[in-house]
Amino acid sequence: MKLETPTPTDFSDEQKRYLEGFMSGLQVARVGRNIGAAGAGVATDNAEPTGPDAAHLKAQDKVTASGKKLADQEKFKREGHPFDAYEQLKDQARHNTPPTPPDNFRWRYYGLFYVAPAQNSYMCRLRMPNSILKHWQFSALADLAGSYGGGYTHVTTRANIQIREIEPKNGVALIEGIQDIGLCSRGSGADNIRNVTGTPTAGIDPQELLDTRPYAREWHYHILNDRSLTGLPRKFNVAFDGAGKIAVLEDTNDIAFSAVEVKDGFGVEPGVWFRLGVGGITGHRDFAKATGIIVKPEDATLVADAIVRVFIDTGDRTNRLKARLKYVLDSMGVDKFMIAVEERYGRKLARAPAEAFAPRPNFDRMAHIGVHQQKQAGLNWIGVVLPVGKLSCEQMRGLAKIAQDLGDGEIRLTVWQNLLLSGVRDENVALATAAIEKLGLAIKASQIRAGLIACTG
Repeated sequence: MKLETPTPTDFSDEQKRYLEGFMSGLQVARVGRNIGAAGAGVATDNAEPTGPDAAHLKAQDKVTASGKKLADQEKFKREGHPFDAYEQLKDQARHNTPPTPPDNFRWRYYGLFYVAPAQNSYMCRLRMPNSILKHWQFSALADLAGSYGGGYTHVTTRANIQIREIEPKNGVALIEGIQDIGLCSRGSGADNIRNVTGTPTAGIDPQELLDTRPYAREWHYHILNDRSLTGLPRKFNVAFDGAGKIAVLEDTNDIAFSAVEVKDGFGVEPGVWFRLGVGGITGHRDFAKATGIIVKPEDATLVADAIVRVFIDTGDRTNRLKARLKYVLDSMGVDKFMIAVEERYGRKLARAPAEAFAPRPNFDRMAHIGVHQQKQAGLNWIGVVLPVGKLSCEQMRGLAKIAQDLGDGEIRLTVWQNLLLSGVRDENVALATAAIEKLGLAIKASQIRAGLIACTG
């Protein structure tokens, strides 16, 4: 009896779906390992890159096809995706081996920066949505910094935490310890979307138009769970400002979401929206450019996603000095860029003139320092001064204890390189202040010192 080989038409629909899924998964794995359909991580004449890295590979292919040379960092990414090299990082830790230059770039995807010659060790940068931690997480970070780092941390100008003096042998133990306490360092360095900042007094600020915490959290988890949003042409910053008393400096970010109240009579639904700015860069005096676009808060994540994906396609992968979103906007123009974003997003975005916005409440440039009343009656936040953002492990544990015993258990970091203890009852303010001062810290600062910042992060 002759057996016939089934043809595609002989397969059931379920079998076809299985085979399609199997082949798709196989190709994703090959591209993820950077071997591609033909074993080289690039498209052949018969196939294009697929899987989560496809857009990046296609953008790189476009560069090389034009006769230009990729930047070294683009070559490093192309040779092997950092998130596929964790075993290599672990092997270096086992042997206490410093990273090669390509690996020093790759390990930044995990939040580890080898900072030689300043220090022959790693620095680790974390990420936390809206820069809010629980007291027990803050105390646990002190333990990790003491066990694996130099016994201190820094609060950065992205309202983040850095741990320094980490020997290569301790890098993996540190980042896994960070994950054990519900935090992470994934994607906090290199060509990725950095720590998501928001109004530090979100949810407790008496003048805020909007609580930024749910929107920062949604964006945080969106990017953590989508590998295609890693490996951008350059680093990328996003901030949410709810119009609270403490400035977030959102206009120094690649995407700036600023809460505004839209008045009636301008062709859009009145209420609180985000005004959208794009292309800011910290420290360059290049502020986010107005787009004229307003975004419903619940749509912010998908709009930001569309912006990032257009940047993936259009960003410069040849010159690191010209690879930020700002330079795409300088080349394309804001209007043309936003048209591409709308095409990616799938529909037209709402627009409103400046006169459509009610006046925003003013910032208080000293609100991140000292005692301030919350919108909840009888509660206060206390802004603690940190000299250039530095904290010893003992100070961290002490602040965590104050937050637990006298506050609401939360510690809120600010872009001004300091922190807030929130939820302190009126009757406990004096006790909390005394406890802070006992740690060698202060809650008062001069007008000049209150605005001093040391480093980006």
